[in-house]
Amino acid sequence: MTTTMSAPAVVEKRWEVVAEEVVVGPTTTLASAWREVQGAGDWRGMVEPLHPLLRDEVVRYGELVAACYRAFDLDPSSKRYLNCKHGKKQMLPAVGMAGARYTVTKYIYAAPDVALPFGVGSCSCAAKSRWIGYVAVASSREARRLGRRDILVSFRGTVTGSEWLANFMSALAPARFDPADPRPDVRVESGFLSLYTSDDLSGKFTCGSCRNQLLSEVTRLMSKYKDDDVSITLAGHSMGSSLAILLGYDLAELGLNRDARGGAVPITVFSFGGPRVGNLEFKNRCDELGVKVLRVANARDPVTKMPGVVFNERARVLGGRFELPWSKTCYTHVGVEVALDFFKASDVACVHDLDAYINHLLKSYPRYDDDDHDVGDDDVATLGVSGSAAGAPSLPTTMESWRWQMAAMCAAELLQALGI
Repeated sequence: MTTTMSAPAVVEKRWEVVAEEVVVGPTTTLASAWREVQGAGDWRGMVEPLHPLLRDEVVRYGELVAACYRAFDLDPSSKRYLNCKHGKKQMLPAVGMAGARYTVTKYIYAAPDVALPFGVGSCSCAAKSRWIGYVAVASSREARRLGRRDILVSFRGTVTGSEWLANFMSALAPARFDPADPRPDVRVESGFLSLYTSDDLSGKFTCGSCRNQLLSEVTRLMSKYKDDDVSITLAGHSMGSSLAILLGYDLAELGLNRDARGGAVPITVFSFGGPRVGNLEFKNRCDELGVKVLRVANARDPVTKMPGVVFNERARVLGGRFELPWSKTCYTHVGVEVALDFFKASDVACVHDLDAYINHLLKSYPRYDDDDHDVGDDDVATLGVSGSAAGAPSLPTTMESWRWQMAAMCAAELLQALGI
């Protein structure tokens, strides 16, 4: 499902979106409609045009992802190089987001099991663990506003050289997350899988693979808040959105999102500028498990076209009827898309920039005023920042010359399809 966003001249539409017999109108509060906003009805009628409640939540989660960039230490002389600059209690306030009303409970580290060839870039730390994001939980005050206790996992995107290399490992590999039912046909990009599952026992902050850290912490928080209505929200930008989708699938496949009453806690992924993660079987399994993914994607952003530049959803069948021999190696996007379209000739890299993504969302859909939408202090979280990724590191210069990278991806995918 795709929509291209354009700013309406006058915001007068009366929203009447029916999902599970709930009408989401202009005066509906988030607390009463949170399940629909989190994708219970696959966002039917909420994406085209973009509903104000959903837009506000997408922006809010985008800001919580942007906090990862602001807090990431890229100073090689710092003792916290490639880690977070701040302690867990100070992190959100330190980046200007005290108003988010989430408590950070754990930092997450990942170690891509790849190394840069010929000593390119920071090879000395190519396989070392580095800070990739954080787990947080909504405060009691925020839980009342949201209508549930939200467990959030936020991932930053690609920054280091080995992470960029992991992005271009286009071979598909079986995820095999459930030992009792490994599902070998469910395949994901090997670089993302490596980043999610690889361990580094030599790092200062290491405490198991990214996967083990996350499964342990989410399970702990689920148990702690077993008496509350709970949601699991996974948000990420670029490579981080891939990790978010892998985590969502992992939790659901293992049944770790089951609450004390035996019900399924909703899992929602908010993806910003995310690439494809797996094949059609992976997408279908995510759908079967009820993992909801909302992909915010700029039409000009090349990262959203990878992997699967050649072999993707459109290359699986011939004439809409005949399955082609390489269909098992085709990548497929998961979820519902909110399509943006922005570009600046003076700043080519902006097409993938998280700040540009969030600002475009804000500018395209102005908030309802008090006459149209009853917005009070408790309806919209005040994050205490202007813009989204202020102070975030700019994309590497490799992003500005993606054409040769796209060509390399095409060649790699062709060789893979030919079995070479």
